[in-house]
Amino acid sequence: MRLDLNKLDHLIAVAEEGSLTRAAARLHLSQQALSTSIRVLEREVGVPLLERGSAGVTVLPAGAALIEDARVLNGVARAALRRARHIGRGETQALRIGYTPAVTGDELVTLLAPVTEAHPDITPEIHQRYPSELTAALLAGDLDIGLCRAMTPAHGLTRTTLGQHRLHIAVASDHPLAARTSVTLPELAHETFLVWGTPGRSGYADLLIDHCRNAGFEPDTERTARQGTPPITAVIGTRNIAFVTTPPGPAAGGQAHVLTLEPPIHAPLHALYLPHATCPSRTTFLSHVRL
Repeated sequence: MRLDLNKLDHLIAVAEEGSLTRAAARLHLSQQALSTSIRVLEREVGVPLLERGSAGVTVLPAGAALIEDARVLNGVARAALRRARHIGRGETQALRIGYTPAVTGDELVTLLAPVTEAHPDITPEIHQRYPSELTAALLAGDLDIGLCRAMTPAHGLTRTTLGQHRLHIAVASDHPLAARTSVTLPELAHETFLVWGTPGRSGYADLLIDHCRNAGFEPDTERTARQGTPPITAVIGTRNIAFVTTPPGPAAGGQAHVLTLEPPIHAPLHALYLPHATCPSRTTFLSHVRL
């Protein structure tokens, strides 16, 4: 038996919309055609995938499992088509890189320098994405690699550690701690730490909180409103502090100050990607990048 990618797309659309009517409109199909497609797919698989009811459509466990794999299959198929087209057209190797706001622009420049110097035929395309958007784009085959910190890889994605970055503490330039050059983590037990994700739902936020717990205290945290901006900017205009990978000293045009954190603690830099999608430029990137 061979799976029909179109039917898998139909199943995904019904699951996401929760309704055959809305899914049919999204796919520009008649409701009858969509319903027939799903029933044919269920016969091919051999088990029910959806439960239809007056309140809408519920995805059954078998359907949820198939959808997880279907997203991976669709991403690999799209990546394969893209690669064939680029080769057929004689185009240069593009490397589509996504990165979360937790990864700084300076870190990207450092990562890419040895790759582009050794392989000028590789053209990086850089896109900032929030974690959920990064996962979706990788699974869809719209990105070749995603750079992040402590994100749990979704089903079908592989995660590799590129290295570790030392963490420091950022404060606004008028914060009482700004006169210091270094600080220990236990000294910060009564400060409010800015984080970018929601604790319990963000691997990076949980990692930062765990560093505080390992130092002997439960931190007070607040999710920054400055989403998508360089991490160092989160503390500007606040009395709060934040973990950053920016080097110690004045930062953000003098509006922030970074203190050395002693003893050293680190945050990992991770790469996420679809392992079964062939991408020579990604393979080259991973072979060169080690912090």
